[in-house]
Amino acid sequence: MKKYIALSFITGLMFTACHNNETSRKKIKVDLPQTRMDSTVVDDYFGTIVPDPYRWLEDDKSTETATWVKAENKATFSYLDQIPFRNKIKDRLSELWNYPKSSAPFHKGNRYFYYKNDGLQNQSVLYMQDGPNGEAKVLLDPNTFSEDGTVALKGFSVSKDGKYSAYTTAAGGSDWVDMKVINLETGEELADHLEWIKFSGADWFGNGFFYSRYPESSDADVLKGQNHNQKVYYHNLGDEQSADRLIYEDSEHPLRYNFVSITDDERWLSLFSSEGTSGNTLKIKDLEKGTDSPWIDVVDNFDNDQYVIGNDGNRLFIYTNLGAENYRLVEVDPGNPSSGNWKDLIPESDNTLSGVTYTGKLFFANYMQDVHTLVSVFDNEGKFLHNVDLPGIGTAGGFDGEDDDSITYYSFTSFTYPTTIFSYKLLSGSSSVYFRPDVQFNPDDYTTEQVFYNSKDGTKIPMFITYKKGIKKDGNNPALLYGYGGFNISIMPSFRISNIVFLEQGGVYAQANMRGGGEYGEAWHKAGMLMNKQNVFDDFMAAADFLADQGYTSHDKLAISGRSNGGLLIGAVMTQRPDICKVALPAVGVQDMLRYHKFTVGYGWAVEYGTSEESEASFKNLYRFSPLHNVKAGVSYPATLITTADHDDRVVPAHSFKFAATLQAKQAGDQPILIRIETRAGHGSGKPVSMQIDEAGDIWAFVFWNLGMNY
Repeated sequence: MKKYIALSFITGLMFTACHNNETSRKKIKVDLPQTRMDSTVVDDYFGTIVPDPYRWLEDDKSTETATWVKAENKATFSYLDQIPFRNKIKDRLSELWNYPKSSAPFHKGNRYFYYKNDGLQNQSVLYMQDGPNGEAKVLLDPNTFSEDGTVALKGFSVSKDGKYSAYTTAAGGSDWVDMKVINLETGEELADHLEWIKFSGADWFGNGFFYSRYPESSDADVLKGQNHNQKVYYHNLGDEQSADRLIYEDSEHPLRYNFVSITDDERWLSLFSSEGTSGNTLKIKDLEKGTDSPWIDVVDNFDNDQYVIGNDGNRLFIYTNLGAENYRLVEVDPGNPSSGNWKDLIPESDNTLSGVTYTGKLFFANYMQDVHTLVSVFDNEGKFLHNVDLPGIGTAGGFDGEDDDSITYYSFTSFTYPTTIFSYKLLSGSSSVYFRPDVQFNPDDYTTEQVFYNSKDGTKIPMFITYKKGIKKDGNNPALLYGYGGFNISIMPSFRISNIVFLEQGGVYAQANMRGGGEYGEAWHKAGMLMNKQNVFDDFMAAADFLADQGYTSHDKLAISGRSNGGLLIGAVMTQRPDICKVALPAVGVQDMLRYHKFTVGYGWAVEYGTSEESEASFKNLYRFSPLHNVKAGVSYPATLITTADHDDRVVPAHSFKFAATLQAKQAGDQPILIRIETRAGHGSGKPVSMQIDEAGDIWAFVFWNLGMNY
């Protein structure tokens, strides 16, 4: 299984905070633009007429939209410019960010690679060295790819012989990537240049690699148009992309995703096809019989998830939730691949098995035990050996490598534990620090506790709460509540650099693990999707009530925050209960639930949400909580800062544009409704450090000001 590593870091300097009475604070005045409404645009959903007066904002190429974006940004930055301590927050964030960070090393043969950032570099640099102790040399420095740091290195894979590497770059935060090839022995960049790739890397085989791509798109549709017909190709080094050989297509189902993965010995090619973000079919191909050998069906439906994580000859190891809502690892014989013949290697347990890696002929099973990591080691036959001794309650990841490795590496992080890299000796089972960030931040000044609270229907929901030691639970503390709740994604403990600015000011940071995520397996996921989506919002609102009831904060001192599906969460909660918080921060959110599936890869979310067109029941469910359609005139909504970006081709910015325009038109109170629209940025991945600091500084300035906080 492919791993994606996100690094978070901090250093220290303490501010002294005081919390003012909000009523004594001078209101910042700002002139918002008047957004044109088109009353002629309406849709008929099963007899329900739904106006869409701001649909013209969906046209990201129009002059009118560009003028609107400019006017909204002018208003937002005029407001932010009047916050007296805004630049001090940004200065502090720059100090926090400015220290060396490193990823865990990975290798192919004797060539080792790792990412390093000296501190404030916009993008982390990829280094290569011979052996684990060789001299490190810069292999790829994405800071040289563009003047403003907005071209990011997104993917990197090495051929089995260690001679070549394919790497992908993304410009301006887009999900579209270009792929190029380097000769690692000479450092020469080959002429190979592949385009129209999204959500795919390179899986090396022979003198080239397999990859997935879409047909070429027009400039007008590249950032918002629906993506169709993803196909699998084989690229032979030195060939033009037009000569690439088609390996798999499904012309009858153009909206399906199609990806491949190859085992480390280049024996078995796996094909994963899916109709959305969960559930996939699985086919395999024996490459010893040639690339034209027939595909073998292992699973032919979308009811469950299954991924090949490795093999030992003809023994295929598959991670799956088929017959196991908490997941299991099975052994599959390619000669008898149907699920009735699968053999349990690591059976389902009470803890959710969130992933498995196969290194040095050992299985490293990464479990979630009440939303923190437990790593268990099993031998090649599935016999339990021992647990890895981790530093505490937090999140561990890694343990990758090859069959003959004797050492592997992993990362560990938690709310006040900066991401640290450990080496692990397979023979002895002992860990030692490989890289510890040199920071001035003192984690002993803070504490984290995990609580369990009751949701509306009585379900117990876990939540982590982090704060400075010694605060009084008298309801007077500013607090920020973060959540996601969807797509089987588990929100684990992690170190978020920008949160330190809030914590050291006496702020309380809370992270709720609502249904819809994967924290307690597929049953937890299903309890917060489709017709059960309201459970997610109920879980989050109950978290806010718990924080207020227990004295951690009050509703008048609470900010709520979420990104992407979490942006939908914030939009739904603030429209259902406008008085639940003082500040709302919906970021890159899915706000128009009736039209989300019409843009880029939004159709893939239908398995999670349903669509407005598939049935009247599905439409009514979405219409009930769609943030855009539940903003009411005459209601006082919390101070709101919506954030999005012009190159977001995952959740197109039209969601945020239309939501902002609607809130501004209907807001009855005097709380500001602003939208901050980043340029040359996307959904978040690959955003340069300078932009991250600038955005975080603006968000925290808005939060501090509207919660009555000062330095």
